[in-house]
Formats: sequence, C-alpha cells, structure tokens
Amino acid sequence: MGPGDSGWCRQKGILQAGSCLLALLCLGSVIYLYTHLQEKVQSSENLLLKFKQLQEALSAQVQEEYELQSWLKQAIQKERAEHKKTKEEFELFKLEFEEALNKEKNQHEEAKKKLQDLLVLYNSLKLENRRMLESHNQKYAQLKREHEKHMEMLLNMISKLIEESMVLRNAHEEVRSKLHSAQVSCVACR
Repeated sequence: MGPGDSGWCRQKGILQAGSCLLALLCLGSVIYLYTHLQEKVQSSENLLLKFKQLQEALSAQVQEEYELQSWLKQAIQKERAEHKKTKEEFELFKLEFEEALNKEKNQHEEAKKKLQDLLVLYNSLKLENRRMLESHNQKYAQLKREHEKHMEMLLNMISKLIEESMVLRNAHEEVRSKLHSAQVSCVACR
C-alpha cells in the first residue's frame, strides 16, 4: 500500500460521511417541505369550505329577496347586481384557488417522489455501511486470531526458555559441586 492509498481511503471516508450527511439533510428538508405542504393543503381546504358556506348563504339571501319582490323591487335589483358581481368574483377566486391547489398538489407529489428517492439512497448507503462493518469485523476477528496464535507461540517459547534455564542452572550447580569436590580431594592429596 503506497503513501497515496491512505490519503485516498481517507478522502473516500470523508466523501462517504459527507454523502450520508447530505442525504440526511435532504431527507430532513423534504420532510419539512412535505409537512408544510400538508398544512397548506389543509388550510386551503378549510378556505374552500368557508367559500362554499358563503355561496350557500348568498343563495339563501337571494331567495329571501325574491320573496320580498313585491315591495322591494329596487332593492332586489340592486341586490341582484351585487350578487352577480360577488358570484363573478367568487368564481374567479374559485378558479384561482383551484389552480393554486393543483399547483400545491403537484409540488406535494414532487416532494413525495424526492422523499422516496432519498429513502432509496439512504437504504443503499445503510446497506453499504453494513457491508463495510461486516468486512471490518471479519478483518478484526482474523487479526485477533493471529494475535492470539502469536501470543500462544510466545508463551510456549517463554516456557521452553524457563525450562532450559532451569536445566542449565541445575547443570551449573552440578558442575560447581563436582569442581568443589575435585578441589577438596586435590587439597587432601597434597
């Protein structure tokens, strides 16, 4: 392994960590956008309900005006004109609202698709991480076995050296003893 390889591995690790962080940030942004869009859709639906209630109220008001037609003809004509204007404005607003609602729904679908894409990417990165962890664990287990084997060999060597040391010590004592005996008998011979 050359000196450039460790730099490449380090860059690769940084890139993978950055990719994971970017994926998580994107996932958080999409979830936030999705929640925001849901709230907007709910708010729009509430607004639509209010406008429907307004339309029903206006229809009831028109009905009452027709019943009072005999003695409120001018007021009814004025009310009709106002009602027509209000209805036109309502129809225009309703059209704009429906367009905005469709746009919101499209954005919601796009956000949902982005979220799904990010989930796929996240799962892919998670799988890659699991594979790397398994590979690391296997290498660690192999190194541990090699280390234990090496330690066992060293312990065996130490045991043998201790045994050899004891044998040499005993031999040394025996030689000293014989030398001492020889010296004593040599002194006695004189």
